[in-house]
Amino acid sequence: MPISRRDFLLAASAGTCLAATAIPSSANAATPRSRRLRIAHLTDIHLQPELQAARGLATCFAHVQTRPVATSGGVAGDGGDGSPPDLIITGGDTIMDAFEADMARTKLQWELWRKVKADHCGIEMHSVVGNHDVWGWARAKAGTTGDEPLYGKRWVCDEFGRDLPYTSFDRGGWHIVLIDSIFPDEQRYIGRVDEAQWDWLERDLAAIDPATPVILFSHMPILSATPLVVAGPSALGPAGIQVPGKFMHVDGDRFQNLFSRRRNIKACASGHMHLIEQLDYQGVRYLCNGAVSAGWWKGQNRDTDFGYAVVDLFDDGTVERRYVPYGWTAAT
Repeated sequence: MPISRRDFLLAASAGTCLAATAIPSSANAATPRSRRLRIAHLTDIHLQPELQAARGLATCFAHVQTRPVATSGGVAGDGGDGSPPDLIITGGDTIMDAFEADMARTKLQWELWRKVKADHCGIEMHSVVGNHDVWGWARAKAGTTGDEPLYGKRWVCDEFGRDLPYTSFDRGGWHIVLIDSIFPDEQRYIGRVDEAQWDWLERDLAAIDPATPVILFSHMPILSATPLVVAGPSALGPAGIQVPGKFMHVDGDRFQNLFSRRRNIKACASGHMHLIEQLDYQGVRYLCNGAVSAGWWKGQNRDTDFGYAVVDLFDDGTVERRYVPYGWTAAT
């Protein structure tokens, strides 16, 4: 929705003030907190046969499982011993691209994913659907008709072993929700949630104890400033700054209404932008968590290295994130 430059700057200033108060620091906590869950968030892998991407992903899996990152600050009970993650969540765009790829190319990429995962990953894994995981929506390029049994999200759901592109589960006293952000916009896509998924989300959250903290994982950010950086001058129109729907959810107001009603929603983590960002707004922490593939395996994306995020969830509802480069450099 268009906003003026003045309104945007005022909102950013207000958000900065809120960030200082919305989520308390551990130093101000009345009692020591305890870490309940550590998640390795591997987003935007873009696995492909080229550019040694399979070796890169294998290196990333090894780093996640054998070289965990200790937290800083010495907070009691925060897992500062450098313990490994309890589970992996992949954040979408698992393979390089199925959106414009034909069946043979898509099959090749998913076969490579299954092999690398089976050979190099021994940790529980759950996955978010990204726009590049959806098969054949660009019909002219993919050669699809829309009548294929695996068309659209059916193929990626089969690969992830579930019926629907969204799901939820409980771990460590937290409720974890995996959102499907990707919906068709002509033959492209837009970030939003449809009515069927929204009804499911409302029922899912209503079924848990209101005291249970919740974190949402989506592929596209629900709220982010990174689209303004990526879109650049193209985001400036006669009505002010306009964020393209291919970069961020267009139903952000609906989520804000939900969050205002359900204060146990503590954080939203995403990928898609291949950039690292943290926004704290009205008690919710928004984390954009870089990319395993960085700049699509060709090098860094702007200043974001090949990496993954370590997301720590605590018993007091607080969330911490560190971005971890895993030592990969672009193939030459």
